[in-house]
Amino acid sequence: MSCRIVFVLVVASCLLVSASGIRVSQLFRLQKAFSLSPSIVEDQWFVQKLDHFNGADSRTWNQRYFMNDTHYVPGGPIFLMIGGEGPANPAWMQYGTWLTYAEKMHSLCLLLEHRFYGKSHPTEDLSTENLRYLNSEQALADLAHFQTVMAEKMNLTANKWVAFGGSYPGSLAAWYRLKYPHLVHAAVASSAPVHAVVNFPEYLEVVRHSLETYSSECPVLVQNASDTVMDLLKDPKNYEKLSKDFNLCEVLDIDSDMDSGAFLEALAGNFMNVVQYNEDNRAFEGVLGTNITIKVLCDLMAASKNSPYSGYIAVSNLMLATFGLKCLDASYKKFLEDMTNVSWDGPAAGGERQWIYQTCTEFGFYQSTDSPNQPFTGFPLKYHLQQCLDVYGAEFDCITVTNAVQQTNENYGGYSIKSSRIVFPNGNIDPWHFLGITKQISEELPAVLIKGVAHCANMYPARPEDLPQLVSAREHIGQLLQKWLEI
Repeated sequence: MSCRIVFVLVVASCLLVSASGIRVSQLFRLQKAFSLSPSIVEDQWFVQKLDHFNGADSRTWNQRYFMNDTHYVPGGPIFLMIGGEGPANPAWMQYGTWLTYAEKMHSLCLLLEHRFYGKSHPTEDLSTENLRYLNSEQALADLAHFQTVMAEKMNLTANKWVAFGGSYPGSLAAWYRLKYPHLVHAAVASSAPVHAVVNFPEYLEVVRHSLETYSSECPVLVQNASDTVMDLLKDPKNYEKLSKDFNLCEVLDIDSDMDSGAFLEALAGNFMNVVQYNEDNRAFEGVLGTNITIKVLCDLMAASKNSPYSGYIAVSNLMLATFGLKCLDASYKKFLEDMTNVSWDGPAAGGERQWIYQTCTEFGFYQSTDSPNQPFTGFPLKYHLQQCLDVYGAEFDCITVTNAVQQTNENYGGYSIKSSRIVFPNGNIDPWHFLGITKQISEELPAVLIKGVAHCANMYPARPEDLPQLVSAREHIGQLLQKWLEI
């Protein structure tokens, strides 16, 4: 999930795409025009509370949602899709596996956009002071208030509600069932990183393993190329060459490890994004580049095996050409300029400023190069933590982030979540599966680990070339829902 949500911090809600502090994964948010029925995708608005945990605060704002009642039969279940760290994509109101379930189970489908993302603006701007109202607990309370009011308004109080979400919204789906069991009957928590962690070097370890599943030499070539770039960065005389080779928007200006880290991470992000969404059926969202897979990147690297550096350049050029970009923006100074713009019209208001704030105050998830068992270099944990300080202020230091992550796991349980009627699908190609539930906790908390697929694969529309295990996983999840809903 998006499955957004970026640093390249790649998390993504599967209803959109992941956010990225240095624009690389922004490429995956570029959308083509798509045709949808206006009657289904019309923006609708719900009057939401600003602060659910302060009864003396009566301020409200308008939260966007979508509705599809095509398959609904009175008395049927209510499917509530949870938005994540970017604009909610109305394409999900006409496509996706959840609609296959809805047709079979005669469900009403709702999609609620996450506060502070898309068109759902609770405050006048994105100042750090206002962002204190952005967190998962307020988001869950949004869901609860929305469900309570809508159920009363639409005479749905006796219906059973099921929460759906992918990636961060997958976690929210699980946590909604955990925290509000009197409201939501069951949840499908796809590719959900339910365990928060400050340092997440395992992300890049899974990237290496996923590249290796196609070709054992691929991650070796990638590491060679990454090391070559790092070596060239040691001599300022090479900055102009690197800037020209990788078609940077600005000539490299390396004054600190943050500057070099931003450049190195931008190049690594090409591989990180492709691995995370490898062969996912996401074209219906209007996402570009769905034809670029692990195979495509590894074949490019292999074609230049005598010069892995040249292969690295070829991969970068392919990504720029695919998304129609004239140059690669890898400037940390430009990143800070964009990220400290608090306007809703600012360049980072699409989700980057908001999501990175959530990582600094709740989740961590920093995809560092601290492990020796991965192919990249140059963006260690301290690089990510420094961004919290640079963007949001001195109070967002390492201790604050560490305490926040600990509090998140104490609040929701992390790997040891205790609840019922939640299914946790994950793909083993997806780096995020490392922070998810991949083994059954109990009969009421089953896990579905799908071999050979990536992020939120079970959520996307079916197609003839889907792997048999993906087809079976979708069927199994549907059977669980029918069992839990007693249909």
